[in-house]
Amino acid sequence: MSSFKQTPLTCSGHTRPVVHLDFSDNTDYGYFLISACKDGKPMLRQGDTGDWIGTFEGHKGAVWGVALNKEATVAASGAADFEAKIWDAKTGGEVQSFQHKHIVKSVNFSRDSVFLATGSNEKLLRIFDLNKSAEAVTTFNGHTSGIKHVMFFQNDRRLISCADDKTVRIWDPLSGKEIHKMEFSVIPTSLEVSRDESIVTIAHGNCVSFWNAESLSKVNEVTVPTLVNTASLHRDKTMFVCGGEDLKMYKFDYNTGKEIESFKGHFGPVHCVRFSPDGELYASGSEDGTLRLWQTTVGKTYGLWKCVDKVGSPQDLHQQEITAI
Repeated sequence: MSSFKQTPLTCSGHTRPVVHLDFSDNTDYGYFLISACKDGKPMLRQGDTGDWIGTFEGHKGAVWGVALNKEATVAASGAADFEAKIWDAKTGGEVQSFQHKHIVKSVNFSRDSVFLATGSNEKLLRIFDLNKSAEAVTTFNGHTSGIKHVMFFQNDRRLISCADDKTVRIWDPLSGKEIHKMEFSVIPTSLEVSRDESIVTIAHGNCVSFWNAESLSKVNEVTVPTLVNTASLHRDKTMFVCGGEDLKMYKFDYNTGKEIESFKGHFGPVHCVRFSPDGELYASGSEDGTLRLWQTTVGKTYGLWKCVDKVGSPQDLHQQEITAI
């Protein structure tokens, strides 16, 4: 009988908790992964192997949020030094820096990489034009506590944000006005817009809920056996993964809400998780200071995972196992 064991790839290098990560789209050179860490040094890696490419050095405090544009040519980071920075992802050099008045918790590029959205502990969202001055072109006021995450969505026609005030809010980037507010009983800890921009995934308390991105109506909600810090929906919308305070990575069937499997690999709470753009793996970051890469389909040859046949004795039966080389 064939049996497979999940063998995560551990990406070391950071020295403090990993709190956020982001993937690029597929490019001519594969896809890439950037991680935010409280050590103040965002790292860029090859997405399918976790191989280290470079470290962006220049922040003077913990980095809370990172982003890669779709082509993986430009990176962004937000940190406790009250700055959001733009980096050349090919050379590692700093391109621009945008001063804030408090900790920058989240950064996100528009689809054309012309604009950068930031969210900070000033309770404000801002949009910067990367082709112009360091002054924000639009400022959004409405949240009553620090911002946790902000993202462009609906083809850049809207911004979506979540904050410590227990709300998720939708904004018009042109006017700076709030369009819609969703209230929760607990703080939403993570926010993801699906790659086709049809579903918004929100982690809150011990639940993961899914919302139609146009109507903003709830289409699904699943209860998880732990306080959830982060969740990510697979591109084909058949499953989602999540992690939180009990150190485990969970995989659930999106349609039935049933747990498919769970794995303990991290040695601290899981702070962030995202599926790769091709959906073949998901990356997680933890309080333990590591990134780990997990196979979506255990037993498939992909990246550094090789599926090998072993001939057993004395029955001479074939068995398969997964080894990370």
